[in-house]
Amino acid sequence: MPPIGINRYLPLGALAVVLVGGCQQYVDKPLQPSQTATQLLNRSLSSPELRDFLKQNLGHDLPDWPLKNWDFETLNWAAFYYNPSLSIAREQWAMAHGGIITAGERPNPTLTAGPGYDFNPAAGTISPWLPAVTLDVPVETAGKRAKRMEQMTWLAESARLNVFTAAWQVRSDLRQALIEWDAAGRRATVARNQVALARHILDLLQQRLDAGAIAADEMSATRIIWVKAQSDAGAAERALGMARARIAEVIGVPSSAIDGVEFSVAQLTQGKTFTPADIAAARATSLQMRADVLAAMAIYEASQSALKLEIAKQYPDIHLGSGYQYDLGENKWSLSIGVDLPVFNHNEGPIAEAAAAREQAAGQVLAVQAHIIAQIDAAAAAYAAATGLVEDMGKVNTELQKHLDLINAQIAAGATDELDRMNAQLDAEVSQQALVDAQLQVATARGQLEDAFQIPLANLSAVQIDPLQATSSSTKP
Repeated sequence: MPPIGINRYLPLGALAVVLVGGCQQYVDKPLQPSQTATQLLNRSLSSPELRDFLKQNLGHDLPDWPLKNWDFETLNWAAFYYNPSLSIAREQWAMAHGGIITAGERPNPTLTAGPGYDFNPAAGTISPWLPAVTLDVPVETAGKRAKRMEQMTWLAESARLNVFTAAWQVRSDLRQALIEWDAAGRRATVARNQVALARHILDLLQQRLDAGAIAADEMSATRIIWVKAQSDAGAAERALGMARARIAEVIGVPSSAIDGVEFSVAQLTQGKTFTPADIAAARATSLQMRADVLAAMAIYEASQSALKLEIAKQYPDIHLGSGYQYDLGENKWSLSIGVDLPVFNHNEGPIAEAAAAREQAAGQVLAVQAHIIAQIDAAAAAYAAATGLVEDMGKVNTELQKHLDLINAQIAAGATDELDRMNAQLDAEVSQQALVDAQLQVATARGQLEDAFQIPLANLSAVQIDPLQATSSSTKP
C-alpha cells in the first residue's frame, strides 16, 4: 500500500471548492442621507411613473396630465405610491417571507477531519499517521420541518395583512387632512365675511356716534365681534396652510409638489348617510374581515403551529454517521446511527411556553375585535350627534335667512335702515360658522366609520407591491 499522498486530499479540496462556490457574496449598499433627501425633494405629482401607476389602478387614462384638480380616490392612490410607511410594511412582509425559506432549510451534514499519529508504531509500519474523516447527517423526525414552514407561512401572512392595515391608515390620514383643509378654507371665508360686516357696522355706528345719536358703549359688542372675527380669520388661514402641508406629508411629497394643485372633497363632505342597518351589517363584516382581525388570526394559527413544533421536538432527531480512517496502512470504514435520549426532559418547558403563547394569541384576537366594536360604536355615536347638530344648525340658518329676508323687505318699504340689515347678516354669518364646524364633525365621524369598517376597496391588493421599487427594477439593464 503506497503512503498517503496529496492525491488522497483532492476529493476533499474539490468538495471545499463546490461548497464555497455555492455561497452568496455580500454586496455593500451604502446609503447617503443627502441622496435620499434629494430623492424626496424631487418627488412630484406630475411624474410619468405616477401617471402610469394611477392609470393601472384607476382603470382609465389620464389625458390631462399633470392633473390640476385631484379628488380623494386619485390622491389616495398617489399616497399609496409615495407614502414611506407602506414601503416599511412591505419590507417587513418580505422579511417574514424570508423566514419561510429559513424554516424550510434542512440541517447541513457535518464533516469532521481529525489527524492522528502513532508515537510507537510497530516495526515495518508503512506510516505512523492515522488520519480520520467522519460525516454526520442529521435527519429531522416527526415532521418538524413542515411545522416550522407552516408557522412561518402564517407569520408571513400576518405581515402581508399588515400592509393593508398600513394602507388604511394612510387613507384615514389623507381623508382627515383633506377634511380639515376644506373646513379651514370655509372657516376663513366665513371669518373674512364677518370681518367685513363687523367693520361696516362699526362705520355706521361711528357715524351715529359722531351725530350724537348713540352712546360710545353701544359700539363695544360689535367691536368685540370684529376683533374675534379677525382672530378667527387669521387662525383659519394658518390652519389652511398647515392642512396643505399635512396633505403633502401624508402623500409623501414636499409641500412644493402640491403648489397650485386643487383638491375636490365633495365625496368626503357629501357622502352617503349611514343608517343603523348599514352600521349593523358593516359591523358584522368588519369583525371577521378587517385586515387586523385576519392578521391576529394568522398570528394565532402561527402559535398553533409553534405548539405542534414543540410537541414534535419530544421525538429526537436521528444522526446518521459514516467514518473513514487510514490506520497504519489499513483503510477502515465505519457506519453509525445516533439519537438524543429524552432522559432528563421531554421538552416540557417549551411546550408550556408555546401553549401559553397560543392562549395569548387567542386573547389578542378578542382584543382586536373588542377594539373594533368600541371604534364603531364611538364613531356611530359621534356621527349621530354631529348629524343631529347639522340639522339643528340648518334650521337656525333657515330662520336667520328668513329674518334677513324680512329686514330686506322692511328696508324696501322704508321701515328700517341699513344697520338692521347688516346686524341680521352678521348673525347669519355667525350661524354659518357654527354650521361649518358641525359639518366638519359629520365628515370626520363618517371617515371614522369608514376606518372602523375597512370595507375592501377595489384594487387595494396593488398596495402589496412597492411601485417605487418596481419602477426602479424595471429600468435596470
